Amino acid sequence: MKISELTPRMGNVELTAKVIEVGEPRTFNKFGKEGKVANAILEDESGTIKLSLWNEQADQVSAGDTVTIKNGYVNEWQGEMQLSTGKFGSLEVKKGGEEKMPEEEKKDGGDEPSFEEENLGE
Repeated sequence: MKISELTPRMGNVELTAKVIEVGEPRTFNKFGKEGKVANAILEDESGTIKLSLWNEQADQVSAGDTVTIKNGYVNEWQGEMQLSTGKFGSLEVKKGGEEKMPEEEKKDGGDEPSFEEENLGE
């Protein structure tokens, strides 16, 4: 799948792209639980899209990495599309030819913010 093929509210996204920029992580507190979010910009030959990195993902990705999103979700915030792994997707990061193991999928859904919580602080 290519970035140019993505549309808002699209699910089951599988995409490989290069990270061209990663913003500073921000912390938030929701229902007494602290979390972290950072935004990255992904690019392939068809275009760019913002990627939301939640909690430990924010520390795994750097500019120049290649990432593969599996079972991702496209959200829309203030007219701009954003890609996320959501609750059930995974993120694989390739750094200098090495591949990190995919983030373990969340089974109970309690460790990640919901899609509504994802846009806090923006």
